[in-house]
Amino acid sequence: MSGYNIFDIIGPIMIGPSSSHTAGANKIGYLAKNIVGEEIKEVKFWLHGSFAKTYKGHGTDRALLAGIMGMMSDDERIRNAYIIADQIGIKYSFAEIEMENVHPNTVKMDITSMSGNTWEIVGSSIGAGKVKIIEINGMQMEFDGEYYTLLTTHKDLPGVIAHITNTLAVGNVNIAFMKLYREEKNKNAMLIVEADQDIPDEIVNKIKENENVLSVKVLKALN
Repeated sequence: MSGYNIFDIIGPIMIGPSSSHTAGANKIGYLAKNIVGEEIKEVKFWLHGSFAKTYKGHGTDRALLAGIMGMMSDDERIRNAYIIADQIGIKYSFAEIEMENVHPNTVKMDITSMSGNTWEIVGSSIGAGKVKIIEINGMQMEFDGEYYTLLTTHKDLPGVIAHITNTLAVGNVNIAFMKLYREEKNKNAMLIVEADQDIPDEIVNKIKENENVLSVKVLKALN
């Protein structure tokens, strides 16, 4: 049983019948909201595989929608996600889609924020309430939200990653994992840094001082 903890075995505390289809779906929606980082105006959920076949019976639709509104998996309001979304004016829809080379419990979310920014975020629920974000705006990647996570979009130029990691080191932020993804050489890239502790605003602001850093977001750890 090496590599497992008690929560892997008994599953997460949650509202709903399924750790994969309910709690996991909720986490995907919640992570998507935090990636967008602003109020959401509209979201279209494209459901693949098992998600598409069972989403109504397992409450996957309500869990995703609740996550987009900032509710976590133990929030009793998940049951009323449709009513609450209607009350606050979020437009939403659900449709089925066939995707290639992804987990059966996968959803693609087309999101429009109140300011008009658009996002395409793809996430998979992989069991026991655990999830992975596997694509943001067409860029393939992978992170699970279980650590404090720094997401930077930057120009793929020498010295940018050194600036980011040095700033974290000076701020005494310990890096647990780090992954780099890029569109192609010398264009835009995304760095994902998973850290053992929260990343303060002053460190984020120092990272932004580099003119080649285009955006910086910090996601709180889910656990």
